[in-house]
Order: sequence, then C-alpha cells, then structure tokens
Amino acid sequence: MPIEDPCSAEELRAVELLSRVAYGRLATTMSAMLAVVPARHVVSDGSVLLRLHRRPGYHHACAGTVVAYGADNLGHPAAGHWSVQITGTAEPVRPADEEIPRFGPAPLHVDGEPFEPVYVRLTPCFVTVHTLHCPEQRHRRHAE
Repeated sequence: MPIEDPCSAEELRAVELLSRVAYGRLATTMSAMLAVVPARHVVSDGSVLLRLHRRPGYHHACAGTVVAYGADNLGHPAAGHWSVQITGTAEPVRPADEEIPRFGPAPLHVDGEPFEPVYVRLTPCFVTVHTLHCPEQRHRRHAE
C-alpha cells in the first residue's frame, strides 16, 4: 500500500502530516530487545525513506523485517495533536542522488559520535492516524 499514491483519506492525511515534521521514531528489535531510535523521514516512491545513525547497527536489525515508524506533533503547543503510525517491511538502501537533499542538513553528532548516515526504506502495510483534541488548560498545567 504505497502512501505517495494513497488509496484512502487516512493515507492522504498521513502523508500531509508527515510533511509537517522532520523526525520520528523507528521501532525494531535487536537481539530480541525492543529498540526505538530517532530517524529523519521523507516520503518517496510510495514508501517512507528513513535516515538514521549507522551505530549501533539498527539498520541491519531492520533488514527484511516488520518495523513500526511513528511521527507526531505531541511536543508542540497546538490545540490539535496528531500521531502517524506506519507498520511495514524495511530494507537498508542507498537512496537515489535526488532523494538525499530532501533530508536537509544532517546532525553533526549522535550520542557523542560523528553522525554517519544510513538509510532504510519502509514499505507501508498499515497506516494509522491518531488525533487528540485537548483543552488548552491541560497543556499549560504540565508545562509549569
């Protein structure tokens, strides 16, 4: 179910929401342990292309497996919060030359090490959008 050529209103909404934020979290397993790592994303060729740090090898753990990717605006002071969840198969890839600039500038360091980019292409099987509409007072109460 490619999301660049979406079939449903939910997939259309997911693509639009993903374009609003640069980073999300990739969830995979490594040696049977759950790992959730930050990643930069772009929607490309009906899939989600992720850029993450080479170490400690999360891109290898993703190879050919089912993973989840989530992005949201939950940390932003907005009246309408949302979260996009994508579940699908992942493969480490070398992106096309025209895809790399779409990621924008890379971090200089990750966990104190120089950033070494690697890329994973996530082919979506399931796309879900969650929305939360909270009263403004609730946002302020937790910020104090």
